[in-house]
Amino acid sequence: MSDSPPLRRLARRVRMRAHFAAGWRRAVDSLPAALQLTLAVIASYSIAHFVFGHATPLIAVTATISTLGLARNAKPRAVLETALGITVGIALSEAIVLLIGKGGWQLGVVLFATIVVARAFSSNPAFAIAAAVQGMIVVLLPDPAGGVFTRSLDGVIAGLVALAATALIPRDPRRETKRDARLLFSVFHEGLGGLADSLSNADAPAAELALDRLRRTQVLVDDWATSLDNAQSIASISPWLRRHKPELETQERILAGADLTARHLRVVARRIAVLVSDGVKRPELAAMIAELSHGVDLLGQQVEDRSLVGASRSVFEDLARRLDPALIVPDGALRESVIVVLLRPFVVDLLVASGMDAQAARDLLPPVEDHPGSEEHPLGAPS
Repeated sequence: MSDSPPLRRLARRVRMRAHFAAGWRRAVDSLPAALQLTLAVIASYSIAHFVFGHATPLIAVTATISTLGLARNAKPRAVLETALGITVGIALSEAIVLLIGKGGWQLGVVLFATIVVARAFSSNPAFAIAAAVQGMIVVLLPDPAGGVFTRSLDGVIAGLVALAATALIPRDPRRETKRDARLLFSVFHEGLGGLADSLSNADAPAAELALDRLRRTQVLVDDWATSLDNAQSIASISPWLRRHKPELETQERILAGADLTARHLRVVARRIAVLVSDGVKRPELAAMIAELSHGVDLLGQQVEDRSLVGASRSVFEDLARRLDPALIVPDGALRESVIVVLLRPFVVDLLVASGMDAQAARDLLPPVEDHPGSEEHPLGAPS
């Protein structure tokens, strides 16, 4: 018990270091977005103030910030929807003020109407709040010198500047997609490594840990899909990023394979977790899973290193040609053979992700006739 206070202090220091490290990473990751926001706000202010003569273009500045934001979903369509919704909210607020004036109860009317209209434009509650804030500015601040609808013009300026910033000063979308891919494939690496260890050592806890890790992959798949969708949308309108569209299309193909990989692996991991519970070591299956893990690692590395395009395909081709239960586990029982059979469509999907035609990939598989587990498909069980 005498060691408890030092241990607690050590734990606090570790937590504090982790907290500051996470904060530092967030700050560094936000630098492109902060630069884009800053330049966009300066542009909005300058256009509204120096071109249109608005003395204090508060709406132009705040609406630009609200439209671009710091969220992952910064694709042009989302920016346009936000800009349009905020502008409509501002115009609606100004129209209501023009009709009923300003005051306490008028404040409530404007707030209610703005929130309802904003919800029609976006399902994101934060967007409705941002539009409501702009409406409150309209009600609470004195009318600008240019007239009541001057602020609506500021909202239009903010929306156009935000769209221009999305195209001309884009955040590096490939950085997010590559980071999301790395996170997903690192979990694949850990999960497949755990499954290989469990088969090699008959280690049931290792299989359960691998299964637990693989159950959390869907969130990572969804994150990568979101960032890739954003990147492709931005690349379609940005002159600076258009040349990266083939790279993003390659990522889309790999992502499709990674999504199927996550689904397959959850099913295979459940089967292996049951299989190793008998305490029998299965080195042949362990070697096969280790080889598969190597190929999946190479597939993930293609996202950042295009020179590795053929490396994973070579591994999967060699594995596909040997995926016959009679070769892998010649003396194995049905349970071992089923693992091999489950991997057949899995490897075909990985070959497709590496760029091979689906039929050509299926043709690599050796025939498996009248096998009890040959009709099972990995996606037949719930994930």
